[in-house]
Amino acid sequence: MAEYLATPEGRQIAYHRVPGKVPGVVFLGGFRSDMTGTKAANLAEWASAQNRAFVRFDYSGHGQSSGLFEDGTIGDWLQDARAVLEMLTEGPQVLVGSSMGGWIACLLAREVPGRVAGLVGIAAAPDFTEDSMWAGLSPAQQASLLADGRIALSSEFSDTPYVITRRLIEEARSHLVLRSPLPMPFPVRLLHGEADADVPTQVCLQLFGHISGNDVQMILVKDAYHRFSSVACLTSIKAAIRDVLAESSG
Repeated sequence: MAEYLATPEGRQIAYHRVPGKVPGVVFLGGFRSDMTGTKAANLAEWASAQNRAFVRFDYSGHGQSSGLFEDGTIGDWLQDARAVLEMLTEGPQVLVGSSMGGWIACLLAREVPGRVAGLVGIAAAPDFTEDSMWAGLSPAQQASLLADGRIALSSEFSDTPYVITRRLIEEARSHLVLRSPLPMPFPVRLLHGEADADVPTQVCLQLFGHISGNDVQMILVKDAYHRFSSVACLTSIKAAIRDVLAESSG
């Protein structure tokens, strides 16, 4: 059963925590994902077996946490993640960010670098609201979003359309990470599927080139898709975490 964290903003964030050794691992899920997904659950089992501290959680408007998805923004979800990091963990953590979680991880690395021991990106999608969502809308759709404040989009992952708000797009512009320096003075591993149709490999290459650090690696996996949840992909994620833990401990 999930536990709940009350954030400084008054949101109730559902989480599961595994006690264990530090540095711990914090899993940051993707857009419209929750902490019951394959990657998060698999890493929880791995952490328990390794006696490694681990936290997974639902952003507000996601999963079991409070709020409505349509009301959320990148800034809100960053606040949720920072509250989890600062209130549920001790010392530097390895951030494992999937898709949007990779963007959130980059923001945490920029805001509180002292709390980050390393970073593992899984199909990381920095700045996707601007470079993918907004840029992917037709001029008519952009005009409709600006006029109505919202637009419904179809998803290959669900039969139900999901709503994108003008507030989501505009608020995210204050959190873009590919337009300004992004130092990461800790081990970074960026995993990406060569067959990812949702976040092109070019995004990972751009992030890889944009990060400044002396231990940054990009790992491109043949025939892997955006979900990155096959047995082989899960093995790659755990190998990357072990590598980051080994390097961060010196």
